[in-house]
Amino acid sequence: MNTVARDWLQRLPHHRAWVPALALLLLMSCRDDLPAPDIVARVGSDQIRLVLFESYLEESSIDLDAGFDSRVLTQLFDEFLDETLVQRLAVDEGLVAAEVSRREALEALVQERLDLELSDERVALFHRRNQERFNRPERVRLRQILVEDREAAERARDELSAGVPFEEVARRLSFEPAAAYGGDQGFLVRDDLPPAFAETIFDLEVGEVSDVVAADYGFHLFQVTDRRPAEAVPVTEAAEEIRALMQRTEAQEVRLRLVQEARARYNTRVYASNLPFDYQGLHSAAKPSS
Repeated sequence: MNTVARDWLQRLPHHRAWVPALALLLLMSCRDDLPAPDIVARVGSDQIRLVLFESYLEESSIDLDAGFDSRVLTQLFDEFLDETLVQRLAVDEGLVAAEVSRREALEALVQERLDLELSDERVALFHRRNQERFNRPERVRLRQILVEDREAAERARDELSAGVPFEEVARRLSFEPAAAYGGDQGFLVRDDLPPAFAETIFDLEVGEVSDVVAADYGFHLFQVTDRRPAEAVPVTEAAEEIRALMQRTEAQEVRLRLVQEARARYNTRVYASNLPFDYQGLHSAAKPSS
């Protein structure tokens, strides 16, 4: 019973026969405001049950009983509540029906507010401001043969020197995954290669085969089949990538704004004592009744 109610009852000395009944009524009234044990939050007048949060975790293959730290579960619970708030926002704005999932509702709102028309001028400006992102370093197209011992590597090198095509020797002798494709590794830049190999490979001329190169797991032979110089990718080639990147970035910004809007619009209360972990999150937590 709260302090105000207790003080009020104490002011009725001449009507002590009423006191037990009034106390019971006030206590029942207070209890009406307390949630059931399975209610973990309230969004406006809607009560959120623990089972809904458990279903949310199941969708992400997370077991609530797996012993996660309370900070992790708090973050997940806040994400769940934020998606619930945005779902209600989408319903209230008439974009989706009430039965649509939280994540579908979020994406419907994002698409409704996202500017999908990115002008050529905006794309060109992004390209200019992020020029380094579209600089391609020097790269080579590489084939390799990998065998288990030096003797096998020398035999392979002799065959190559005699004019046997590299891809034929690779298919027959190499044991690395691309052997079936003639040892083709595709185009690689220096950073794609172990430092011990990079200098040797980038010193090769197109068509040239390396000497035997030893490694902890076997012996290599390399051949460069093509070479591309470092270049700046023009905006015409990068436009599609830029538009996709800008739309992903803008969509994330829209999601963040929607969460802030939904938090401001709807009153949210967390019943932390009904959660099976120590909630210390962003939303207002109801204090346990005394």
